[in-house]
Amino acid sequence: MIIVMGRDVTDEQIGTVVKRLETAGLKANISRGIERTVIGAIGDERKLNEEMFTPLPGVESAMHVTKQYKIVSRESHRENTIVDIGGVQLGGNQIQVIAGPCSVETQEQMDLSAKYVAEAGCRLMRGGAFKPRTSPYAFQGHGAEGLDMFRKAASQYKLPIVTELMDARQLDTFMEYDVDVIQIGTRNMQNFDLLKEVGRINKPVILKRGMSATISEWLMAAEYIAAGGNHNIIFCERGIRTFETYYRNVLDVTAIPVLKKETHLPVIVDPSHAGGKAWMVAALSQAAIAAGADGLLVEMHPSPCDAWCDADQALTPDELKKLMGTLGAIAGAIGRTL
Repeated sequence: MIIVMGRDVTDEQIGTVVKRLETAGLKANISRGIERTVIGAIGDERKLNEEMFTPLPGVESAMHVTKQYKIVSRESHRENTIVDIGGVQLGGNQIQVIAGPCSVETQEQMDLSAKYVAEAGCRLMRGGAFKPRTSPYAFQGHGAEGLDMFRKAASQYKLPIVTELMDARQLDTFMEYDVDVIQIGTRNMQNFDLLKEVGRINKPVILKRGMSATISEWLMAAEYIAAGGNHNIIFCERGIRTFETYYRNVLDVTAIPVLKKETHLPVIVDPSHAGGKAWMVAALSQAAIAAGADGLLVEMHPSPCDAWCDADQALTPDELKKLMGTLGAIAGAIGRTL
């Protein structure tokens, strides 16, 4: 069972609900979000009914949730959640495109990238300061220096920044540079200690799907973050690993409507990592928006041929502009805006 407390709930009111749960032989998991506090009942819920809690002061609603992922489940929150990212709304009627290079390379490269992202009409910027690479000899990113370059470039155009966190020990650095959105990459989707850490902070989190993860495993990973009190979670489908070798990953478009049914949280798609080739990005992006995605995470480099990382999948600035025009038409056709 989930008990949702009102915005101005007091510790005393929370304590009353917890005591009632404990009297019934259950334990309580208290999750403090920005807007509301959610108390999850742990144990045999058959002993409980909604009327045991709804009359209590501070209680907004109570409901039985049969899913293991309680807080992120749509059963616990019927309306779509909108995540605010520095004034940019993700999850509402307006579709957001997060664009930028795979990795932070130089200040000049990032300045140009920010300029082209803004000119294309994108409201958020991506870039990797810390890079997980298959080979230990490949470029691993500039680290904190990269965050500094990224922040300076994006600030010129007032673009909130999205970048990947690989290690909980880097979290203080991310907070120092006021990273707007923390990305948890596919390799860390089930790094539960890392998920718990980002669950304790007040920052939006993009949770990428593991390359072989089921929908259920993905939702449970998000529950780790939500259980810590951070409910600003964005799911990102980036393709799964199958037997096919023609392209990098198989974009699971089916996951978009499935997640929309199962969770109230926003869903975006990374078409760049799915296809692995720039020429596939437009088609995959269009399919994602038509299927109901709330946004895209697209790689764009000022000069893809010179990119230090994932050069094959990066769009040129002109290709990004063209894509935005096409996506605007699709968004309009399904009653949304870009």
